[in-house]
Amino acid sequence: MALPNKNAIWRVLVTGGAGFVGSRLVRRIETEWPNAMVTVIDDFRSGDFHNLQGFRGDLIAQDLSQIELTRYFAPKSLDAIFHLASITDTREMDQRKMCWDNIESLRNLLRFAESARTPITYVSSAATYGIEARVNVETDDRKPANVYGYSKVQLENLAQLYLDKPDNAGWVVNAVRYFNVYGPHEQHKGPMASMIYQLYLQMKAGKRPRVFKHGEHKRDFVHVDDAVQCTLLAMDSGKAGVFNTGSGEACSFNDAIAELNKALGTKLEAEYIENPFPFFQPFTQADLTRSRVELKYDPAFRLASGVADYVAWLKRTGR
Repeated sequence: MALPNKNAIWRVLVTGGAGFVGSRLVRRIETEWPNAMVTVIDDFRSGDFHNLQGFRGDLIAQDLSQIELTRYFAPKSLDAIFHLASITDTREMDQRKMCWDNIESLRNLLRFAESARTPITYVSSAATYGIEARVNVETDDRKPANVYGYSKVQLENLAQLYLDKPDNAGWVVNAVRYFNVYGPHEQHKGPMASMIYQLYLQMKAGKRPRVFKHGEHKRDFVHVDDAVQCTLLAMDSGKAGVFNTGSGEACSFNDAIAELNKALGTKLEAEYIENPFPFFQPFTQADLTRSRVELKYDPAFRLASGVADYVAWLKRTGR
């Protein structure tokens, strides 16, 4: 679908809307589309009500994998569905729990939206690529190294199964594969907040930032506002498929520490520790060719500007 005129009434469902990226998306929609009618579904297992302060829409506090959606929505009552609800703790080793929650939540949405062909943009992850160190293109083999990444692969498979049905020709269901997102409103995630935030907390307290030896692991750190922008562009595109959502650059943890030192006015050196996680990705970088060409996605933040913006927000809000 094409996103509506800024003054139009836009009926939107955002699942996981009390979470990190979800709440940022809700704020963006309500700011730019003042007549938007936004409903959030979130069971608050990984969300926080503080993220929705000022929210003027409807909130349904239920488990998306089990909710009967027709109790709340008529088949043609929504113009767009953004699906961000998920177990995001990559340390969760309960395979049934991870797969049930993540897969059945999307299945529930697809079943509901199928009759009206309501467009859906849902969140996948760079974890689908696994631990092979390379610049990742959407057509790469998916080799998840943990059950979180595996569950995201199954979301992509499930969506494609629905799109392959003859009666669903033209239905737009697409995925944004988020890389390493950081930025405002992630603080409630605790240990699962970004490495940028974890390092910031250590350095703000005057401690040496701790990273795995020797700080040379690289990540595609993407600012949350760029992730939101790509998500909106995916919905606007009217195209099915999968789109990488990153900065397009790989920066080391040493690079991140250097930028945090600049933003904080400190000169703290890293403390290097052993890595206990066999599924820890040594390198992530999104190839953005498809996202740039088909979505017109152009990240606004590089690491330096993104870290500076984030630290300024943390200082200003006292979060």
